[in-house]
Amino acid sequence: MHLNRLSLLNYKNFESRDFSFDSKINCLVGPNGIGKTNVLDAIYHLAFGKSYFNPVTTQNIRHGEDFFVIDGVFDKEGEAEHIVCSFKKGVRKVLKRNDKAYDRISDHIGTVPLVIVSPADRDLILEGSETRRKFLDGVISQSDRGYLQDVLDYQKVLSQRNALLKYFAANHRFDSETLEVYNMQMAALGSRIHGKRANFMEEFQPIFSEQYQAISGGDETVGLAYESQLADAPLEELLRRSLEKDRVLQYTTQGIHKDDLSMTIEGHPIKKFGSQGQQKSFLIGLKFAQFQFMKARRPGTPILLLDDIFDKLDENRVAHIISLVNRDLFGQIFISDTHADRTEAVVKKIHQSYAFIEL
Repeated sequence: MHLNRLSLLNYKNFESRDFSFDSKINCLVGPNGIGKTNVLDAIYHLAFGKSYFNPVTTQNIRHGEDFFVIDGVFDKEGEAEHIVCSFKKGVRKVLKRNDKAYDRISDHIGTVPLVIVSPADRDLILEGSETRRKFLDGVISQSDRGYLQDVLDYQKVLSQRNALLKYFAANHRFDSETLEVYNMQMAALGSRIHGKRANFMEEFQPIFSEQYQAISGGDETVGLAYESQLADAPLEELLRRSLEKDRVLQYTTQGIHKDDLSMTIEGHPIKKFGSQGQQKSFLIGLKFAQFQFMKARRPGTPILLLDDIFDKLDENRVAHIISLVNRDLFGQIFISDTHADRTEAVVKKIHQSYAFIEL
């Protein structure tokens, strides 16, 4: 799948702008603040129905306006796919595919396979476990809609259980039978989610190691491990054990909503011991592994968005990335960069068609 045309209306800093893209490589160049990343985010928006960089939908509207429209025409195996995402203040966001609106935006996930690599990915290393779980869920969900529904249902039951714990505390009462209903639902959903996450990581970790070694030149050893409370006991048992603690704290302390990914370099946490270059290489390896996993698991090559990818990378790492692209492992690629000469020099070595778009 690739994106042929993109039209933006009142999206972020764009009043009105139309783009035509090459089916292989597209370079968006220009100074900082001109809107390169916003174009990539608009493409991401068409794939996921939301912004990658700003989850507050109203803040994606151009200043002084009250709506935005993102309109994209994709080519999927020779067939046109027309996807439009629009939002007006005070009205529910609308996502349409070939003029038919989705009842639930989550039903669209996976229609446009896409991977983004951005400086914002550093949050995967620096922020808390929720950020890493979202990455985990995002990768699996693009090829398993049943998994996505389980995650959404689990979050709903978790919220209900937490609300019930707060209600018990506020009213000085306790109903074990009602709580058990939520425990059983959480246990069933949590068990399925845990199993799929564990299976995914077993398959994903070797792909990640291979990608990182290709980028780093094999000089460093990195680790990526799945951590879950359910590795110790079934969730139903964990919920029973933590009942008194949950009642005191008024929220659920055990479950797959506490899962995390351990990220290490040479056996040490990369957050504390990795240099900026090593951390960025780790993240690029992570995203390239996501790309390869998705490519192997579903029809159609994902679109790859590379936002400011060459920042903070030394020449050797850049050369490795170029070699990966040059082996034709990717489909349509979008690259944003402030250095037009550098970007053009890179893509000329790849021997593929490309579009050079100055903003």
